[in-house]
Amino acid sequence: MSNIYGILLIGCGHIGEEHLQDIYCRDNIRVIGTVDTDICRAAAFARRFGAADYGTDYRPFLQRADVDIVIIATYTETHLPILQDCLAANKHVLCEKPITGNLKDGQTFVEAVKAAKTKVLVAHILRHNASYLTIRDLIRNGAIGELRLTRMTQNHHALDWPRYLRLLEDCSPTVDCGVHYYDLVQWITGAKIVEVTGMGTRTQDDVPRDNHTMVTFRLDNGCSGFYEVGWGESIRSCNIKEFIGTTGRITLKMKMGREDDFEEGDLITVYHSDTHTYESINLRVPYKDMNAQMQTLIRMIETGEDGNPTIDEVWQSFRVAIAAAESVETGKTVHL
Repeated sequence: MSNIYGILLIGCGHIGEEHLQDIYCRDNIRVIGTVDTDICRAAAFARRFGAADYGTDYRPFLQRADVDIVIIATYTETHLPILQDCLAANKHVLCEKPITGNLKDGQTFVEAVKAAKTKVLVAHILRHNASYLTIRDLIRNGAIGELRLTRMTQNHHALDWPRYLRLLEDCSPTVDCGVHYYDLVQWITGAKIVEVTGMGTRTQDDVPRDNHTMVTFRLDNGCSGFYEVGWGESIRSCNIKEFIGTTGRITLKMKMGREDDFEEGDLITVYHSDTHTYESINLRVPYKDMNAQMQTLIRMIETGEDGNPTIDEVWQSFRVAIAAAESVETGKTVHL
C-alpha cells in the first residue's frame, strides 16, 4: 500500500484552490490543514477539502507530525521566509513560482533547497502538462527540422482586477508568468537563453509598474523568440504558442481557446512545409495537472529522483525572468 501524505496548504487563494481541488481526493493524500490570513477563507477551504484543521498562522502546523508536505501558495514576497521555516521543521515543500521577487533572495532560496534534508519542488506546472510534453517530443524527434523561432503570448483580460493588482505589487508579469515560459522554451530545446531585450507599458493609471511587457530572447543554439504578457482590464485575452522550424511548425491551441470541437481537448497542429500537409493531434488533458505535479514530489521523496524541474533549472529560468524585468525597466539588452 502506498504511503499517505499529510498536506498543509498555506494560502487559500486562486492558486491554492487549484492545488487542493486536484489532490484532496487522491488515495495517498490527506489534507491536514488550511492556512490563510483570512480566517473565514481558511475555514471555508477546510470544509470544502476535508481538512482536519485550519488557522491564520502556519507555524504551529509545522510542529505536527501528521504534516508531511507543505504547499506554499502565497504571494511571492513571502515564499522565502515560509520555505525557511518549513525546511527548519523538516517538511517537504511544493512552492509556487516565482521563488522570490529579486535575484539575491532567489539565490538564498536555491541555496536553502540544496542544503535541505527534505525535498522541494517548485511549481512549474507546464512541465507536467501532457500537451507540452508531446510538443517537446515532436521537436526533439525532428518533426519540424531544426527549431529556429518560438512565439509565445499569454495576455489576461483581468476581470478580477484587485487580484491582479495585488500580484503586480509583488513583481512584473514577465517574472510572475514569465518563469513558466522561459523555462518551457529551454526545457523543450535543451538550450539556454543567453540574451533578453524587453519593453513595457502601462495600459491603465492605477498600476505600480508596467502591466504589459514584450520580451525578445536568443538561445545559445541560435534559436530566437518572443514572450508577450499583459494583465489589464482593457487587455484582450490572447494565448499563442507556436514553434517554427526549418521544415515546419507546431501550434498549440488550448481547449478553452478552440472555436469548435473543444470536447476533443487541446489541439496540436503540425505543419510540414516540405509536403504542405497538416497533422492534427487532440489531447484531452488538464491544463494544470496539479496531481501529476504533487505525485512528482512524492516520487522525489520516495525514490530520491530529481525534481521536474530541478532546482538548477528553476534558477536558470528565474535568472532569465529577472534579466527580462531589468531590460524592460532600463531599455537595455541584458546578456546572461
